[in-house]
Amino acid sequence: MPIASNVSLKVYDISGKEVATLINNQLLTAGVKEYFFNAATLSSGVYFYTLEAEGFRETRKMLLMK
Repeated sequence: MPIASNVSLKVYDISGKEVATLINNQLLTAGVKEYFFNAATLSSGVYFYTLEAEGFRETRKMLLMK
């Protein structure tokens, strides 16, 4: 994060349904961040996560294998 901003981080399944909200409009300071996600309740497959911050939004694909 180049500057402090309000951040949201959400996970979606392949059909676009939100399956987890990891960070919900939380103010985070500038710097490198890590977030560990317990996906024990999800099945193996393709998921997408969206990171939103002030002036920034990015969606990436992830593969969950159990």
